[in-house]
Amino acid sequence: MDIQENITDAIEYTKGLFTDLARLVILIVLDIIPIVNFIVIGYFARCVKESPASRKPPKIADYGDLWVQGAKIFLVSLVYMIIPAILFIPVILMTFAWGFFWGFLAFNWPLIVALAVVGLIISFLSTLILAMAIVNMIKKDDLGKAFALSEILDVIKRVGWGNYILWAIVIFVIGVIISLVGMIPYVGWILSLIISPFLGVFVARSAALVYSEGAPEVTSQPTKPEFAATVEAGMKYCKYCGAKIPADALYCPNCGGKQ
Repeated sequence: MDIQENITDAIEYTKGLFTDLARLVILIVLDIIPIVNFIVIGYFARCVKESPASRKPPKIADYGDLWVQGAKIFLVSLVYMIIPAILFIPVILMTFAWGFFWGFLAFNWPLIVALAVVGLIISFLSTLILAMAIVNMIKKDDLGKAFALSEILDVIKRVGWGNYILWAIVIFVIGVIISLVGMIPYVGWILSLIISPFLGVFVARSAALVYSEGAPEVTSQPTKPEFAATVEAGMKYCKYCGAKIPADALYCPNCGGKQ
């Protein structure tokens, strides 16, 4: 996986938001409203679904479907963060109590440090897996696929753990740099609202490209009736999901697999 190529492609794709200012304004406004902003998350999911076959961000349509997709991503993220949260809660409580009852809890500092370290490690691993878990769910349109760990780990393995972790670090650093914009006095919060849709679309595109690099190849011809017919002139089958696609397609519009 070429990380520089990945980031460059994601940037070019994200620039497409400028082609429809009305769409950009809608995303910014919806993102402000709690719960309703699931629509915006769902829009990011649609970017993942259509990438890398599509070269520009999708239009906003089917708001109900977008909301449902956003809610699914929120639910999956919540589940993946449950274990780290369970580990951090006692760390927070014990640290808070320590300030009031030093003599009583002083001997527990090794436990606090141990829980904090384990929590950080699990949080890091959960976040790594979560990124591809969400993409796997979106690509296969199945909530259960977000927890198909063998499939998800196989995708990461094909990409290469070293490349994947490096990609995750790059995305994290970009996110931190952009978040610093929000700290600019007076105008920071406004700039954050404007930048948020761009960051979401950028990460969605980038993650979809990573997934396409590691999507498992189907070695046998699909047996579903819709794929059983002879390939028409100018058409072929996707080697990953079996969908019928144009013969000159570089990516499958159904699963995003690189042909």
